[in-house]
Amino acid sequence: MEPLEERETQVAAWLKKIFGDHPIPQYEVNPRTTEILHHLSERNRVRDRDVYLVVEDLKQKASEYESEAKYLQDLLMESVNFSPANLSSTGSRYLNALVDSSVALETKDTSLASFIPAVNDLTSNLFRTKSKSEEIKIELEKLEKNLTATLVLEKCLQEDVKKAELHLSIERAKVDNRRQNMDFLKAKSEEFRFGIKAAEEQLSARGMDASLSHQSLVALSEKLARLKQQTIPLKKKLESYLDLMPNPSLARVKIEEAKRELVSSSCNLFRFF
Repeated sequence: MEPLEERETQVAAWLKKIFGDHPIPQYEVNPRTTEILHHLSERNRVRDRDVYLVVEDLKQKASEYESEAKYLQDLLMESVNFSPANLSSTGSRYLNALVDSSVALETKDTSLASFIPAVNDLTSNLFRTKSKSEEIKIELEKLEKNLTATLVLEKCLQEDVKKAELHLSIERAKVDNRRQNMDFLKAKSEEFRFGIKAAEEQLSARGMDASLSHQSLVALSEKLARLKQQTIPLKKKLESYLDLMPNPSLARVKIEEAKRELVSSSCNLFRFF
């Protein structure tokens, strides 16, 4: 690794070469900046070397092309005593067009054997480009259709979302109203329950029979309903006996039995009350 002082010297020489007669901008000299500038100088040196080699190669090719052109020109003069300088303006234009075509088609010369394959290749490339262009066009049309369908679907979804939000707000309002009604009914139920309890306590304090309370009356009503349900099959049974053919002795016996059952049920009912 080169010493720091040597790198600073190389950097200073490189900056002087870059800026020439112009003043070098001030910068802080430290190992970090020296390292960065030295790296840049090395890359610049490598790039200058590559550029020099490319320039020299181009110069050599240009010299070779000039030598070949001079040789062809001398050969043309010797064979047919023809020189491009002797061409008319129209001939010069044709010659320049031929040269430009050769350069555009990248042919090695201007012979027909070079032009035909180059034109064929160019035509093939043109057909491939057209085919690719058609494929891209078809793909773009598909994408446009898909995009249109997507936009329509998005619009429908937005409308559905708006409808859902509206329906949700309405349902939320209904739920809030029902909750308020439920709270009101709960409050009223508690109020009635406390009122009933207070009334029962007042009636009990005044000596009212406990059997006349609301709960007792409800229990008696339910028991009465059950007893009425129990008498229904007995009545039906009695009606079935009434529909039989007259047999005085047997009928009287059955009627008496049914009457006793009915009277027994009625007595139980009266005893209940």
